[in-house]
Amino acid sequence: MRNRRLTLAAPPPDPFGEWQRAAYRERLQLLGGRFEFETDDRRLQRVVRAAYAGLPPHRFAPSAPHFRLRLVATAAGGTPGARSEPPPVRSLAGAGLLCGAMGSANFVTVTVAQRAALLVASRQALRYPYHVRYELLEFAVYLLAARAQQLVPLHAGCIGRGGQGVLLMGPSGSGKSTVVLHCLLGGLDFLAEDSVLVQPDTLRATGVASFLHIRPDSLRFLSRAERATLLRNSTTIRRRSGVEKLEIDMRRPGWPLAAAPLAIRAVVFLSRGRAGRRSPLTPMGKAVAGKRLAASQLYAANQPGWRTFRARLSALPAYEMRRSAHPGEAAAALREVLAEHAAPTRSATRLTARNEA
Repeated sequence: MRNRRLTLAAPPPDPFGEWQRAAYRERLQLLGGRFEFETDDRRLQRVVRAAYAGLPPHRFAPSAPHFRLRLVATAAGGTPGARSEPPPVRSLAGAGLLCGAMGSANFVTVTVAQRAALLVASRQALRYPYHVRYELLEFAVYLLAARAQQLVPLHAGCIGRGGQGVLLMGPSGSGKSTVVLHCLLGGLDFLAEDSVLVQPDTLRATGVASFLHIRPDSLRFLSRAERATLLRNSTTIRRRSGVEKLEIDMRRPGWPLAAAPLAIRAVVFLSRGRAGRRSPLTPMGKAVAGKRLAASQLYAANQPGWRTFRARLSALPAYEMRRSAHPGEAAAALREVLAEHAAPTRSATRLTARNEA
């Protein structure tokens, strides 16, 4: 019997699909950068649109950095017909790559140096688009925007008016989202609910204003007409903790979204404590504010630009906000903070100069 010589089959011309043109593309300006999303799966395109379509185009400079994200759907992962939600994301890093893995078949890999990311989601995971959006897609988008532009990533909310804003920091359950909702009902602009990116030297902040998440029992503070409007524009989502919240799409007409990054003028730390008959807002000393800031931003404190950010923020007024009988009282107090600490706009400065002359 002749000895057969084993040879390796030649690989196909494009084994990784590197040169294939995606069927669907979305080009969006957000978080200071130009993001290009490409995919061959319509469900993943819908995830991108649900997350970021229709937002004001925030930028920090005329020439915005360009980011590219490829989204791929795969048949692998899970038992066909299974209805259990995907496992929590695990963060990994090495060789200049950052990765978030959701089990064995769903992951996102980010390379900041190349300003690019690859997101892979199984058919089973796509039955839970909220998890794919919130835990994989946002993982990539926020990492790219923050690291490439050297922005400080904060676990905070932000509202404002006239291009100027207030940072809202507080633990889960402190009522931050409910206060934000009443600020918006009172005419303030919405920048972000719980994730804010800040330029450390200028304290200009950006975020994603797509959704607001509130507990259903927070609706008791609203009128019947306001409750009906919110319920029409919301869906119910379930957090990993098991808590169910209403996810309100803020891109509907009538909601004021910040048209550009906001210049931060004050920081407010929300507390679970009760204000009672006192004002919900009390000034906070710099030393106490510095400790609260460090304790609430453990991830940001390890990022480049933190020292500059902390020094600049320490020069701003800081407050503690306790729970009031009605969140509208907290919203009114925040409007007063903005009015008190707002810097004059360029047009107002020029008008004052003319009047003085």
